[in-house]
Amino acid sequence: MAEKETGTRSSVQQININEYNYPLPDGRIAKYPLQNRDKSKLLLYRNGEVKESVFDRIPDLLPEKSLLVFNNTRVIQARLLFRKDTGAQIEIFCLEPEEPRDYAMNFQSCGQCRWICLVGNLKRWKGALKRTFILGNTEVVLTAEYRQACGQAHSILFRWDSRQTGGPGNRPEASPAFADILDAAGVLPIPPYLHRKTEASDLQTYQTVYAKIKGSVAAPTAGLHFTPEVLERLDRKGFIREEITLHVGAGTFKPVQTDTIGRHEMHTEHISVNRSTIAGLIEHTGRITAIGTTSVRTLESLYCTGAILAVHPDATPEMLAVKQWMPYDGKLPQLSTREALQNILAYLDRTKQDRLITSTQIIIVPGYEFHVVNHMITNFHQPESTLLLLVSAFTKGDWKKIYGYALDHGFRFLSYGDTSFLTRK
Repeated sequence: MAEKETGTRSSVQQININEYNYPLPDGRIAKYPLQNRDKSKLLLYRNGEVKESVFDRIPDLLPEKSLLVFNNTRVIQARLLFRKDTGAQIEIFCLEPEEPRDYAMNFQSCGQCRWICLVGNLKRWKGALKRTFILGNTEVVLTAEYRQACGQAHSILFRWDSRQTGGPGNRPEASPAFADILDAAGVLPIPPYLHRKTEASDLQTYQTVYAKIKGSVAAPTAGLHFTPEVLERLDRKGFIREEITLHVGAGTFKPVQTDTIGRHEMHTEHISVNRSTIAGLIEHTGRITAIGTTSVRTLESLYCTGAILAVHPDATPEMLAVKQWMPYDGKLPQLSTREALQNILAYLDRTKQDRLITSTQIIIVPGYEFHVVNHMITNFHQPESTLLLLVSAFTKGDWKKIYGYALDHGFRFLSYGDTSFLTRK
């Protein structure tokens, strides 16, 4: 399919995913990160040319006066394993909170909460599941109760009781919150294509050094290359750093199983952006570097949100959610980036909020017109994936040149692999 500056919904939905395939031997998938995060290879793409460097040189390679946008989400230990008396193991993979809906409130819940989950070995689940473990000086009994199906996922109610253990001299501890439950009993969900179990080292290496807000079930892996030293050098050179939050869902690993992209349903992810960050984006329009595809999807979703507000200035929070094909429907007004972002600031002022909290299902494919992001740092993605389509859209179809170079020059692929710095074509 020929690349176009913009694409209509009918044209982009006909994109054949088979055209975005490439040979990726298992030996080229990095099973573990490098010992020094910032010593990974860095592919440079600009004006159709490909070069390479080392990641710790990124402060010297960025355009002057750039604004860098990082996703500060933190990966949670989302896999809970229960073993029945029969020996059967049932895995519950927590995807997103259901009640309370807000991530922070859910993690602070004491006693019970509900989550939307994937369930492994569901057919063996009969009655409530229980698991007992020690948390500090507290014995915790965690119970999982099945509620109902939610599409391909399931609503699960978690309850927990706790009691003090040890002698009378032990200081009483407060009832644990659900965040404590996951930290004590959960398993960090590393990507399935690593074909190995989670190890103790992953608890550190599968988190960015700037991770803060708990909620993701997968890391924003482009950020894994940053070290405190690299961040300090960026600050010394005068680059501005801003943070957004997009909680990465398990759908990021969902393969495209249809011939054409139009039949693929994108997963919904929750985003949060501070008012000050939006103001910074306006000030640095044309000089914005997104760290990872999650930051790209968040920033481009902001443009759609601003366009919605141009038509519906008093939109409800539900109306601000960005749907999968919204950028291609031709129903949004054509605004400048500044106008769209200023609409969000005006909305936050009217509603007396200091941050925008919404969700996005946006899919970025060849034919998409970028509005906010000028440069992108991103790892190398799986064949026939929506993230590879995003890279193709950003480089106007030059993904084959980029990935061919990486394959020919020993780059390591996927989450723990090397990375690239791409300039929009």
